[in-house]
Amino acid sequence: MQATGLFHSASRAIAPRKPLTVSQWADANRVLSSKASAIPGRWSTDRSPLLREPMDCMSARSPVQEIVCIFPIQFGKSELETNVIGYTMCENPGPIMAVLPGEVSQLKFINQKLNPLLEETPACAEVLTNTNSRNSSNTKEFKDFAGGQLYVEHAGNAKRLKGTSAKLVVADEFSSFASSLKTGDDPDALLDGRTSAFPSTFKRMSVGTPEIVGQCRLEAKWEISDQRYAHVPCPHCGHMHPLTWSGFHWSTGVDGRVIRAWVVCPECGSEIEEHHKDWMTDRKQWVPTYPGRKIWGYRANFLYYRFGLGPRWQDMAQAWVDAQGDPARLKTFMNDRRAEAWEDQAMRNVKHNAIADRAEPYALRVAPKGVLCVTAGVDTQDNRLAVQLVGWGRGMAFWVLDYVELLGDPAGPEVWNALTEYLNKPIQSEYGGTLRVEAMANDAGGHRTEDVKNFVRSRRVRRPLCIFGAIPNNAPVLSKGKLQDVTWKGQHDKRGVMTHHVGTVGIKHWLYSRLSVDSAKDPELRVTHFTSELPAEYFPGLVSETYNPAQNRFVNRRGARNEPLDTWVYAFAAAHHPELRLHRATKADWDRLETLLLNQVAPGVYEAPETKPAPVAQPVQRPLIQRPSHNRNPSRPTW
Repeated sequence: MQATGLFHSASRAIAPRKPLTVSQWADANRVLSSKASAIPGRWSTDRSPLLREPMDCMSARSPVQEIVCIFPIQFGKSELETNVIGYTMCENPGPIMAVLPGEVSQLKFINQKLNPLLEETPACAEVLTNTNSRNSSNTKEFKDFAGGQLYVEHAGNAKRLKGTSAKLVVADEFSSFASSLKTGDDPDALLDGRTSAFPSTFKRMSVGTPEIVGQCRLEAKWEISDQRYAHVPCPHCGHMHPLTWSGFHWSTGVDGRVIRAWVVCPECGSEIEEHHKDWMTDRKQWVPTYPGRKIWGYRANFLYYRFGLGPRWQDMAQAWVDAQGDPARLKTFMNDRRAEAWEDQAMRNVKHNAIADRAEPYALRVAPKGVLCVTAGVDTQDNRLAVQLVGWGRGMAFWVLDYVELLGDPAGPEVWNALTEYLNKPIQSEYGGTLRVEAMANDAGGHRTEDVKNFVRSRRVRRPLCIFGAIPNNAPVLSKGKLQDVTWKGQHDKRGVMTHHVGTVGIKHWLYSRLSVDSAKDPELRVTHFTSELPAEYFPGLVSETYNPAQNRFVNRRGARNEPLDTWVYAFAAAHHPELRLHRATKADWDRLETLLLNQVAPGVYEAPETKPAPVAQPVQRPLIQRPSHNRNPSRPTW
């Protein structure tokens, strides 16, 4: 008997170690710290069954190499990541790279997630190099362990994402990664390059909650994944189905407060009460929408919260009801609880195809009735000038009259000569007279700043403005001019060029709000007008940017150039020229412009009617005194 026991002990000692999955390793070794967990102590995957399959995809024996996880907040995303990191350190060692969106989130991850993992989980502490050693190379952002190294970086600097080879890459809150870095690099592409040294054994996971439609990196990853949803059985008929927002219902009392919430089975129509959700999630199955795709995607919402590990359905329904009418709260609920990307209603209604469908059949460079003044916006590129003519009418209604690109390097005179000829050419009006461009704004940002200043300084067109985009998001439409030229005495030259800053964020909000509500079928009721003769690329370019509340800025969508939007913004700024101020024009001002146009008199030129002096019975002889003129700017219209 003793010999048999010795043989069994020896065989167990020399037998190869059985490969573990991430969930098996976590159940056996992981210890949750009170610093970062509401339930400290031993980790149990049974408390979060929806995390089992995503974790096991990161196991050494799993054929899956990349996953994307879109979960609501407080769903265990950080525990998913730390379990994968701890497993890789102990069971499948190699270089690991954990990447956060910015420096602040990087420090939070280190202090709240990584350090408790290394301190409280004995298996991780054993493989980690002694941090108390004076010669230890371990730092806050770098950990050396047996068989590998752990780098904790942030995606705010391209240098931190280069020069490192990694077998495992964990991207936390991936939707918050910048669309591009200051160097022009794509952080997602840089992370792909980190695993190129491990073509057959690498693992990568992108985790987080979604943010804004059209900008969310998680959504972009999700679209190319196999899109797995957790199907759960109906407790009444057994039908397997995902828990979706469309199947979520609630009832309210007389005071408008939510008193009950439930889910409806799409098969039998039975009402599923919340007390069934733990039973259902214990029996869940992740079902792919597109089997066979290389990337595996996992998605869930607040309906899958376990009892005691998240808000109840009734509380979530009440939060949704309370958020109505508040875009900020609606966005937070959509992102954090429903795990869906947010799309503002104004952004939803400014699709380029919808605007193109509203285009009207008037000719280019022909001002329809209602246009009483014309301004121009010019965007300067290294090889061309993009120009847009916008006509303005009562209430700041606008008509896009033309959009062209004048080819030529702005460093030479040819393209500026073409611009001068283009802007000084009369514009035919349907009233019968002609209009001319009353003001133009030329963007001086980029590599041709001095050439733009020189053109504005020459004053070859009416009321030229040299502009730059304002940095503050609450900047006025057109700032007060600032003198740029100096005399030989070192003083500002009052006859030199002035530069103005343009509040682009506020102008784009104004434009998008007009576009979102201007869907009248009758063109006479609209305040935004576009000719059907505009080039096809104009409409995608006009709405090529979307508003990002996190940055409080408009950011570019991929695939469309934004010169149509920029030149419209500059034409709007030109309408605020101190000598025009169309946004402050009264009914009498518009009536006068219309009368002048009907009489075929160029707008902006005031001709006083001839009047005869009243007869004087006995004129009095007075000394002749020459008085100074009070009109210091005769070219300014006397509105």
